[in-house]
Amino acid sequence: MTIYEVTKQIQSLELEIMTKKKQLAELRKEQSLQIVENYMFQTVDHYTITLKELFKDKNQLIIIHNMGSTCRYCSMWADGFNGIYHHLLPSCEFVLSSPDDPIVQEDFAASKGWSFPMVSSKESTFSEDLGFKNEQGFMPGVSTFTKDTEGTIFHHHSAFFGPHDEYCVTYSLLDLLPSGSEDFVPQLKRSNSSFQLTNNVAVGVKNYENALQFYSTILGMKAVSQGETETKFSMNGVNFFIENSDKNTVHFEFAVDDFQSSKQKLLDSGCTVDKTHSSKSEMISDPYGLKFHLYEIKKG
Repeated sequence: MTIYEVTKQIQSLELEIMTKKKQLAELRKEQSLQIVENYMFQTVDHYTITLKELFKDKNQLIIIHNMGSTCRYCSMWADGFNGIYHHLLPSCEFVLSSPDDPIVQEDFAASKGWSFPMVSSKESTFSEDLGFKNEQGFMPGVSTFTKDTEGTIFHHHSAFFGPHDEYCVTYSLLDLLPSGSEDFVPQLKRSNSSFQLTNNVAVGVKNYENALQFYSTILGMKAVSQGETETKFSMNGVNFFIENSDKNTVHFEFAVDDFQSSKQKLLDSGCTVDKTHSSKSEMISDPYGLKFHLYEIKKG
C-alpha cells in the first residue's frame, strides 16, 4: 500500500469516527433519566455534603469516579480534567469522588495542583449503586446528573475510563508518535523532585479585614471559606490562605513522601525550622529568603 493510500485510509477512518461520535452524543440525549437518591459525601473540609448540594446553583452535574491517590492512571485522567475545569463551570458543576479519606484527598490534590472540588464516597454506596464498585474494588469513570426545579435528582449517563477512551488525550497524542502508547505508564508525580510544590500559599497580614477586602474586590479572588483569623481564597487553581498575623509573611508549601529524610536534606543545606506543627509538618526558612510549609503527604 502506498503512502498516499495509507493517508487516505487514515483520513477516511478519522472522519468515520467523528461522525460516529456525533451520533453517539445524539443517542445519549435520548437516554431515559433515572431518579437517584440524595447520597451523602464527606468534603475535604470534613463536612457532610449531599448530592443535591453538589449542584450548587446549577441544574447539571458531572461526577468523576476516581479510584484514589494510589492509582497513577486515575491521577493522569484527573490531571487532564484540571485543565478544562474552568471551561465546564458555565454549563455544570464538576466534582471528583474517590474512596480516600478527606484528609488524604486534600493532601494529594494540593500536591497535584488540582483546583476542582473533591468528595469522599468511602462511607456511601454511591459508587456501588452507579456500577463503579464490585467485588474486586472500585472502577474509574464518570456519571452525569440533572436536577429539576423541585430538587429531584436524575442520573443521565455513565461511562467507564480506560486507555484510548474519550476522556484522556494522552494516548491519542502518543499514538501519533512512531513508538505509540503500548508501553506507556503514567507519572504519579508532577516532577522527578522529591519536593512537590503544592497549590497552597499562606499569606500573613497585619490588617486582616482590609486585606480581605483588597484580595476580593481589587484582585478578584474568590472566598472559599472564611473565619475570624483565616480566610481561604481561590484563584486560577491556587489556594491563598490569608491569615491574621502580627507581621506580613508569605509561605509556599512542599509535599514530600518521606518527611524526615527531606527535612534532613534541607537542614544540611542551611535551612532552619521556624515552627513545628507535628512530627511530619513544619515551617521552614531557606538561606535565601524562601519560606515554606513542609509536610509528608498522607497515603490513601
